Amino acid sequence: METTNIVFINFDHQALHQWSFYKEHIRRPNFERITNDGILFDQAYCAAPLCGPSRRSLLTGLYPHTHGQHHNETNPAYDHEVYLDTLSENGYDSYYFGKWHAGPGCALDHKCRGFSPEEYGNPYTSPEYSAYLNTRNLPQPEHLVKYCFEWAFKNEKAYFEGYEKYEQPCVGKIYCSRDPRGGSEAAAGITITPPDTHEAFFLANLACDKLEELYTQKSDKPFSIRVDFWGPHHPYFPTQEYYDLYKNVWFPLYASYDDNLEGKPEVYFTERNVPIGQNNRIVIPNAVEWDVYNELLRHCAAQITMMDAAAGHILDKLDELGMSENTLIIWTADHGDGLACHGGHFDKGSYLSQEVLRVPLAMRWPGRIEAGQTYHLPVCTVDVPVTILDSAGLSFRDPVHGMSLLPIAIQKMQRDPAFTVCETYGLGYGEYVDARAIMMDGYKYIATNDQLHELYDLKNDPFELKNLIRISEYKVILEKLRDNLAEWQMKTDDPVRIF
Repeated sequence: METTNIVFINFDHQALHQWSFYKEHIRRPNFERITNDGILFDQAYCAAPLCGPSRRSLLTGLYPHTHGQHHNETNPAYDHEVYLDTLSENGYDSYYFGKWHAGPGCALDHKCRGFSPEEYGNPYTSPEYSAYLNTRNLPQPEHLVKYCFEWAFKNEKAYFEGYEKYEQPCVGKIYCSRDPRGGSEAAAGITITPPDTHEAFFLANLACDKLEELYTQKSDKPFSIRVDFWGPHHPYFPTQEYYDLYKNVWFPLYASYDDNLEGKPEVYFTERNVPIGQNNRIVIPNAVEWDVYNELLRHCAAQITMMDAAAGHILDKLDELGMSENTLIIWTADHGDGLACHGGHFDKGSYLSQEVLRVPLAMRWPGRIEAGQTYHLPVCTVDVPVTILDSAGLSFRDPVHGMSLLPIAIQKMQRDPAFTVCETYGLGYGEYVDARAIMMDGYKYIATNDQLHELYDLKNDPFELKNLIRISEYKVILEKLRDNLAEWQMKTDDPVRIF
């Protein structure tokens, strides 16, 4: 059998849950290409709700409690196998374009070639980006910042070389000639230069150039290309043409926007963005009107559609070069987004809500994965690197936590027991917590150390508005989830004790 090529497309900070609520509004035609031609995992969860821990899980097949990247800033040295190394050691030409943010170093330290700044990185300040602009005769990126939460102005001169601040107490307007990654993340506006100046198209074009090169070389070696976008993580800066797709869209009030957080543990009350939060505590009812959130959602949706288009260039190039038939494509995100959820948060937090945990996950492999499938049971992004190695006929040398998704996708098997787990150690915003969530049989149990635990019936309450933890009728269900979570902790050598 011919050796498989692998293309892994990974987004940063993209929720599936909000976009399920707004499914009539959001345009993601290229993601739908993959789901229509392959399999959608509609109950996919990230290993952890923060970049660093989750992204290292996407490399190692391990949960954070084992690979040691508990927070973005912990950055322990790599002493666990990384699937990128394993592919290269077994005959693959491996390429990586984009964000790393998974601990020390970057992808180039793991036998990859391409573009991979260390740690979080900033594509717009790199020599590779400058060369890209020059080669394509593109201007330096410029952005009109229309909304910016107040805390963003604390160090405005450090963030922006030029700005004009208006009188609104909640939002401001800034015009800056610098890229949005150099400014506040709690902002939204318009990229006024062409879409190709955005990092998503920069990375997609790098990947397409590499595909062209590989096609021309006609090498017998299989290739692995991974593209890690910095977005649609805020700040939201779509170009006008993508914003115009949504300028007349009115997003209905999000299901948990007016949640007063009754029955929620303390971790849900943390919010550092002013005026949504005061003294790092969310203001209830929300201090920002829904029309402002509606505008933020327009920019967020437009950025998602724009980045979907950038990823679509990669799919188009595979088709153009006749490479699609022997290429496994995996498309996912490192974690979700808490925008507008549970009282109207911005960004995310250490709470393990569906918004921050559910992520898009789809795979296409022509001739191997039957088209048009949807798998409705929980899976986890910790399964992705195991699946990649499995598609190449390889496996991790040492035991890992993830399991290959290919038996589900190809043989239509179901997992037993059919549950998955997510974990968090907090985000490092002064809210360090130990928490674990288990999703099973349509229910979700969240155990947060030294705080109120949570139980939700996701079939009847998908937006987690009613905590059932103290309702006696759910005692049997609660005990089953607790037992499975405790067993999972023992099997994975999880040192955290949350009961």
